[in-house]
Amino acid sequence: MSSMLCSALRNLPVSSAWAAGAFARSLSCSSQFQAAVQAKTKKTLGKTGVKNVVVVEGVRIPFLQSGTSYADLMPHDLARAALQGLLTRTSVPRDVVDYIVYGTVIQEVKTSNVAREAALGAGFSDKTPAHTVTMACISSNQAMTTGVGMIAAGQCDVVVAGGVELMSDVPIRHSRKMRKTMLTLNRAKTLGQKLSLISKIRPDYFAPELPAVAEFSTSETMGHSADRLAAAFGISRLEQDEYALRSHTLAKKAQDEGLLQDVVPFKVPGKDTVTKDNGIRPSSMEQMGKLKPAFVKPYGTVTAANSSFLTDGASAILIMSEEKALAMGYKPKAYLRDFVYVSQDPKDQLLLGPTYATPKVLEKAGLTLGDIDVFEFHEAFAGQILANLKAMDSDWFAQNYMGRKSKVGAPPLDKFNTWGGSLSLGHPFGATGCRLVITAAHRLKKEGGQYGLVAACAAGGQGHAMIVELYPQ
Repeated sequence: MSSMLCSALRNLPVSSAWAAGAFARSLSCSSQFQAAVQAKTKKTLGKTGVKNVVVVEGVRIPFLQSGTSYADLMPHDLARAALQGLLTRTSVPRDVVDYIVYGTVIQEVKTSNVAREAALGAGFSDKTPAHTVTMACISSNQAMTTGVGMIAAGQCDVVVAGGVELMSDVPIRHSRKMRKTMLTLNRAKTLGQKLSLISKIRPDYFAPELPAVAEFSTSETMGHSADRLAAAFGISRLEQDEYALRSHTLAKKAQDEGLLQDVVPFKVPGKDTVTKDNGIRPSSMEQMGKLKPAFVKPYGTVTAANSSFLTDGASAILIMSEEKALAMGYKPKAYLRDFVYVSQDPKDQLLLGPTYATPKVLEKAGLTLGDIDVFEFHEAFAGQILANLKAMDSDWFAQNYMGRKSKVGAPPLDKFNTWGGSLSLGHPFGATGCRLVITAAHRLKKEGGQYGLVAACAAGGQGHAMIVELYPQ
């Protein structure tokens, strides 16, 4: 019966497949698939003359909905907690770390180089350099690949990368007119000059300037882009809700079964210890169907239920040259192999980064889609994920937009985000990339695969993809 169901699922229309995916995974079809993966013998992706870079360990503090337990903290507090969690789990000597790189999106003005502040707070030597990068939702991806480049180039042997975001407290500025007046007032020398400047202040000067929620180049919010993308690919509200329910259902199952091994507890000052993500909320199609469109009103299909939520969180990952890791007695989890970054039209194709990045990274690594055992894609919106899967499976899109002769194909659902994704686990913008990589490594070990593919979209119409190879067990 289970094999018949698995066969039927492959032939279901998209909308039905999403809803059935979580149920099917629990049947023996999944174990049959895992056995088939284990039976494969694949080449390693190591290259002559190129240092092997490995993941020793990766952790994250629980990802929480903004405005909850982390609301009174600052970003460096979260990043520090992730770094301390990594140190505790690995026992790596602080003075062995050559460099620290962190990704973030909305920067706290008091700690603009949050990597440095978090590192000092976590007890790293003040002689250990640290810098912060930003590349929207792929900021920690950029932090990791920066570390990979430094190790491959022989500049470092041990790098800690990570990411952090605190959406509970974003910087709100005075208006530009008020800022200009205040700066000029600071330079005024006489009382008369100061009074003259003060007299020019008007009520509208006091209107606050909030962080932009829209793309600077297009003035369109990401939610609007997701809604238009879903419409362009004919993705219904029902399909999006079903996929979101799948994400939450799988995340709850993974959480209950203790599969989310990267989560480390965090004792919040003045509060209880946080031990798990709090945004996982399996609902029902009926409840989800009651929500109104969040962006394109009244006929849009993107809602709060099928979108990732504003999230606070931080992650950290320890990467080394293979030689250094083995010399220190570590058993690495995975190799970090080929990676690519892509950019495309920031208006109509804002969220299609995985579609463009996936075939490029596969070709670079000399692999096909069928070689990949585990897929971990960032879920900004259910509509964005479904649009990417449809675009990847379209010859027409490949030929007309990507300059390719044929499609790359869509990842099969039984390999795709099977422990949940950003829709359910949360999406602290700067921290998500590290979660994707370490989850891919854990799934490869658990499911018996060899290659994982991590991909993500980012604001600005950019994207990233990386091949993760399981370290020999």
